[in-house]
Amino acid sequence: MLSLAPVMAEDFEPMLELRMAALRESLERLGRFDLQRGRERLAAQFEPAAMRHIERDGERIGFLTLKPLADGAGLRLEHLYLRPGAQGQGAGAWALDWVKRHGQDVSLSALKLSDANRFYLRHGFEVVGESEFDIDYRWKAPV
Repeated sequence: MLSLAPVMAEDFEPMLELRMAALRESLERLGRFDLQRGRERLAAQFEPAAMRHIERDGERIGFLTLKPLADGAGLRLEHLYLRPGAQGQGAGAWALDWVKRHGQDVSLSALKLSDANRFYLRHGFEVVGESEFDIDYRWKAPV
């Protein structure tokens, strides 16, 4: 059974480990795998109140970060990571359904060359922009 659980400040290190494991292959394809940069990026975005662990039968298999946009025009999904052994089993789709149930537009970015791009397109996200390393997406909530 899948569920969400709160994140605490002391969860940073295990979440960093999970994030880097989930991103490793994509970052290596881009020539950008760097543990120190990964630590700095997660530390800069680490807000336990906006984060949730994704658990399967009480075991932490991933996490997400969902924040309101500064302009109030929807939500930003900053992180959605699953440990490699937990991918492809429906947990990501379940987490995205939870995000969509908030009834607001959702924006996010995914690394170029990442399998996550196919995942977001399959789940109704549309490409709205691109930068050197990322593709930007938006999902529009039904009216």
